[in-house]
Amino acid sequence: QVQLVESGGGLVQPGGSLRLSCAASGRTFNTMGWFRQAPGKDREFVSGITWSFGVTLYADSVKGRFTISRDNAKNTVYLQMNRLKPEDTAVYYCAAFRLAVSRRGEDVEVWGQGTLITVSS
Repeated sequence: QVQLVESGGGLVQPGGSLRLSCAASGRTFNTMGWFRQAPGKDREFVSGITWSFGVTLYADSVKGRFTISRDNAKNTVYLQMNRLKPEDTAVYYCAAFRLAVSRRGEDVEVWGQGTLITVSS
């Protein structure tokens, strides 16, 4: 059974930080990343990373605040989120891509279950 299991969601105040983790089981993936979906909005790309050299890609809305990384030995990808804003509130989904990192959800092969991040005072 191929699964992506997420953890690390929760409630934080504006300006705070959280780190999300996503552990893949059943197989390894060459490219992984994160999407998010805010209430009433479409799912959007957040970040992606390659297996080999860790080449990264970020949405403009999170660049400079979020950092994606991975531990190849643990088959786990992380998303460090700093200086969180209320507009970051969303369900965050881990994603494993079919081939290359992509901003398109159609290119995702396996999705995580989603974890809720709420940024509020």
